[in-house]
Amino acid sequence: MSVNNKRVFYVKYLAHEIYADILRARPDVRLDRLENESPDETAAPILAAAHVYQIGAARDEIAPHFHAGHDLLRRAPNLLIVSSNGAGFDPVDVEACTEAGVVVVNQSGGNANSVAEHALGMLLTLSKRIVEADRALRREANVNRNALMGTEAQGKTIGIIGLGNVGRRIAELCKGLFRMNVLAYDPYLSTTEMAARGGEKVELDELLRRSDYVSISCPLTRDNRNMIGAREFALMQKHAYFITTARGFIHDEAALADALRNKQIAGAGLDVWAKEPPPPDHPLLQFDNVLASPHTAGVTREARENMGRIAAEQVLDALDGKRPPRIINPEVWPRYVKRFEQAFGFLPA
Repeated sequence: MSVNNKRVFYVKYLAHEIYADILRARPDVRLDRLENESPDETAAPILAAAHVYQIGAARDEIAPHFHAGHDLLRRAPNLLIVSSNGAGFDPVDVEACTEAGVVVVNQSGGNANSVAEHALGMLLTLSKRIVEADRALRREANVNRNALMGTEAQGKTIGIIGLGNVGRRIAELCKGLFRMNVLAYDPYLSTTEMAARGGEKVELDELLRRSDYVSISCPLTRDNRNMIGAREFALMQKHAYFITTARGFIHDEAALADALRNKQIAGAGLDVWAKEPPPPDHPLLQFDNVLASPHTAGVTREARENMGRIAAEQVLDALDGKRPPRIINPEVWPRYVKRFEQAFGFLPA
């Protein structure tokens, strides 16, 4: 087999340099880097030859012309695999990839512990009103500590929307550390599967009504865009907190601002936004009872290295003819198999 006959490219960044280290150890794989600003004369031949696109998971960090949609797929006729850096895949048009016979994979589970710890950190910080107290001390003299009375997480109820890798870890931490009651909404899992992952299966409305904390940890899909809006916030208890480490657009930001303004809920912890990062004058950043972070829940040294290693190993296994374990669009497999054979002369397993 000729040197560098398997072509992989990425734009702007990788989850971790270990990805490049692993791929460069393979003489049959060539790794190219493009920038958002790369001119067409530089990008065109790389796209035309590429078999794998290792794409960033955050939609606003990748220029629109490098999102994996119809236009890019036309410019990359040999592309077989689009691999997201993370668990999410916002810059990827999965339907367009499926139509083109391109497998889409993510790195689900690689940052689950980091994201779950972030959600738990938000839960505790909001419960104890730590940020509100910090801001009050910086602005006022003689702060009344009784005006900043918090609550304990111990024995409370958390409702988790999406009981995948992250949601399951949140459930484990909440039950193990604080003996919390865990409700869960996930239409893709059975009651038995939910129980095995630590959650009681309920419908969304019941979860919202009964929970002291509502935590979102599901991927953004066409079906759940704006799933949490004015109606849903109105179902929550007034002392309840809303936390999301999932994706922007699953909740309606304007509706959340109204719910906070009208004191329908006690506060919110937000790691994801419709526009990332949000501008400093964003309405939700004006509330003292909103804890905000710029999509950093999974940005830890441990998670980034883990994601980079998983991504590299999955891509190399796929290029060697193995079926990737984290396929987003499994229905594409029969067509992908034919295209893979045309590219490399053998059928994948």
